[in-house]
Amino acid sequence: MREACGLGEAQLVRWGPALGVRFWAMGCQMSAWLASPIDKEGEEGLQAVVDFMREVEARLSRFLPESELSRLNAHGRISASPLLWAVLRQAIRAARATGGLFDPTVLSALEAAGYDRPFALLQPDDAAPRRTLPICWRCVRLHPSRREVKLSHGVRVDLGGIAKGWAADRAARFLSRWGPCLVDAGGDIAVRGAPPGWLGWPVGIADPWREDRDMAVLCLKRGGVATSGVDYRRWRRQGRDFHHIIHPRTGTPAQTDLLSVTVWAPSTMWADVMAKVALILGGRRGWRWLHARRLPALMVWRDGRARLTPEMFPLLWREGWL
Repeated sequence: MREACGLGEAQLVRWGPALGVRFWAMGCQMSAWLASPIDKEGEEGLQAVVDFMREVEARLSRFLPESELSRLNAHGRISASPLLWAVLRQAIRAARATGGLFDPTVLSALEAAGYDRPFALLQPDDAAPRRTLPICWRCVRLHPSRREVKLSHGVRVDLGGIAKGWAADRAARFLSRWGPCLVDAGGDIAVRGAPPGWLGWPVGIADPWREDRDMAVLCLKRGGVATSGVDYRRWRRQGRDFHHIIHPRTGTPAQTDLLSVTVWAPSTMWADVMAKVALILGGRRGWRWLHARRLPALMVWRDGRARLTPEMFPLLWREGWL
């Protein structure tokens, strides 16, 4: 049984062994949870997470003209705040580690495909796809001594997915001072510790074919889990389906036989990156990519097949794990 009360614009909610706060930020529903018992300081910590997530959105949203990221994309150069600097460094690190299969400079390609406004405002239209500008993570130059960022001509950055994962990790690390916690940033989930008497937090992986059920439930007490998919953020133009996962080497929505990929990793940010790369690579190559890195994952194909990597089985929730 759940009970809720107001907490500013957020909602304080009790669930089983935890007290949480639900709120809207970065274009999605978010929540943060602390295992009971919670004192007044813990409640203030939950509110601090709400404020932090909204600061991340205010600085890094591509949909806010006044955001720091929008100013960087408009002018090609900025003296970055610590927050923007930290996320950009991680994004470039991820691009380098994946050989450019993850690339934060896909913004122009996203807009060319039609994702040029918040997803809730997208409408089908007949406009022809526009020519994209360069996708080139190597064209983002970071100058640490003065924390300055420069973009080559035409290069523009989107930090949506990686920023959510990074923020979830940061928020969970902050909340862990009050005990076991879980942060859900729109499906990018970070966990620290297990609620008292439990082996871990139950984390459901939504069934992309049926919204009313989970395909699997994980038992997590550390790390993070993220899902990348082409089943939700999709739209039609000129009778064709488009989605938001851009293949950096083509500049267009990835042609993949996968519907979704869910990955566990030591950090939520890396889980998000790895899931996206596997989705772009497709079923066969994506499986090899994840298996070579021994990452727990659940892959769902467009034809309805689903497959777990061997490393995922130990994380599955089992009856009696309370």
